[in-house]
Amino acid sequence: MSKITVIGAGNVGATCADVLAKRNVTADIVLIDVKEGFAEGKAMDLMQTVTLTDIFVRVTGVTGDFSATADSAIIVVTSGIPRKPSMTREELIGVNASIVKDVVKKALTYSPDATLIIVSNPMDAMCYLTAKISGLPRHKVIGLGGKLDGARFKYYLSQSLQVNANDIEATVIGGHGDTTMVPLVSLATCKGVPVTQLLSKEKLDAIVAATKVGGATLTKLLGTSAWYAPGAAAAFMAESILKDKKRVCACSVLLDGEYGETDIAIGVPVLLGQKGCEKIVDFPITDEERAAFKASAEATRSVNQILYDSGFFLPL
Repeated sequence: MSKITVIGAGNVGATCADVLAKRNVTADIVLIDVKEGFAEGKAMDLMQTVTLTDIFVRVTGVTGDFSATADSAIIVVTSGIPRKPSMTREELIGVNASIVKDVVKKALTYSPDATLIIVSNPMDAMCYLTAKISGLPRHKVIGLGGKLDGARFKYYLSQSLQVNANDIEATVIGGHGDTTMVPLVSLATCKGVPVTQLLSKEKLDAIVAATKVGGATLTKLLGTSAWYAPGAAAAFMAESILKDKKRVCACSVLLDGEYGETDIAIGVPVLLGQKGCEKIVDFPITDEERAAFKASAEATRSVNQILYDSGFFLPL
C-alpha cells in the first residue's frame, strides 16, 4: 500500500486519518501539524485503537517535519483556520491562502508526484491556487466540496423521505459556498425514482436551501466548522484514488472548457481513479441548473480575483 499524508491534525484532518485507518485504505498514514506535539498526540491516540478495532495501521505524527511525508501517493490538505459562527468561507481567504501555498510547496518538495486533495476553505479558491502554482497536471489537484455537499443533500432528502440515505443518488455541483452550490434536483433519485415524483416543489426548494447552508448550520450549532462528514468525504476521495475505484462524484477541478467554463476550479462530476481526476463527466442538467452553475462560476471567479490582487500567484 502507499503512503497518505494529511496536513493539519485538527478535527477534519484527524477524522480523515481515522476513517482511512478504519477502512484499511493504507497501512501508512502521516499526520503533520505546526502545533508542537499535536499531530504526535493524535497519531498516538489513533494507534491505540488498533487492538480495539482489529486493524493494522501505522500513523506517524510530526511537527513541521515534511521529510516524514516523503513519497506520499496522496496528500490531503486541511490546513488553515476553521470557520466561526457568522463567518463565510470567503472571509478565510487571506490567511488560508498563505498557509496552503506554504504547505503545498513543502509537501511537493518531498512528494513531487503526489495527488493533492484540497479541503481548506474557501475550497474552490484554494484548489485553484494550488492548481496554478504547483506545476502539477490538473488531474492531480482535486477539491473536496461536491462530495461533502452531495452527502448533505442526500441527508436532507433522506430525512424528508424517511428512507436510508444510501438509497438516494444526488449530486451538488458549483462552488462550495453558501450561495454558490447547485444541488441537481433534476437528477436526484431514490432507488431509481426521481425525487420530483416523491416530494413537492416547495419541499424540494426547502431541501435545496438547507443544503446550501448545511455547513453554516453546523458551524452555528458547533461553534466551529463541522469535521466528521468533511473528514470522511476526504477519506472517500483518497480511497477512490488509491484503490482505483472509479467512483463518480462531484469534486472541484480546474476546468478547460467543460461545462462552458475555463480557468476556474469548481465542482463538477468527475471519475476518481488511480490517476486522480480521470474524467470530467457531462451530466444532462436543465437550463435552469446550467444558468445557476454559470452564476456560481462568476461568483467563484470574484474570489479568485482577490488572490490575484493580493499577489498569491507568484511561482512556488
